[in-house]
Amino acid sequence: MSKPMKGALRCLPTAAAAGPVPPATENLSYSMLLPGGAYCAKLAREAVRSLLTGHGLSHLCEPAVLAASELVAAAYRFTPDREMILRVRWQFEALRIVLYDQHPAHSSPHAAEECRDRRSRSMWLLAAAVDEHGGDWGLAPVLTPGGGTKSWALLHH
Repeated sequence: MSKPMKGALRCLPTAAAAGPVPPATENLSYSMLLPGGAYCAKLAREAVRSLLTGHGLSHLCEPAVLAASELVAAAYRFTPDREMILRVRWQFEALRIVLYDQHPAHSSPHAAEECRDRRSRSMWLLAAAVDEHGGDWGLAPVLTPGGGTKSWALLHH
């Protein structure tokens, strides 16, 4: 004689036989670790193009591919040959491309601000492309002891 289930497990829906979920705009959410070499910009471009095409967002390929490439290139310029994480996600009716790098923490707030200004100025092509498509972009320090930078581009449908 089996005992009845107790607690939250009772509330779980019955498992239905389901096949693979096909790619759709609503389930576009990927993260990938890039090794950090200069060639990673090409890998990012190819991955973003493939993901957007597969998820029905091919009309955003041109600005998104450029954005991913520029984010990776800036990370490589400021932190060469260090791993980076690229995230591509559809959320709140917008495409979000985020890159995390391992740029070391600066010893002073002044040095950190100078570095941020240099990196911002180096991303002029990203700024122009995203602005042309009604989007936004930015960068901020990652709040971890070792440092790091989070840079991103946002493109609207």
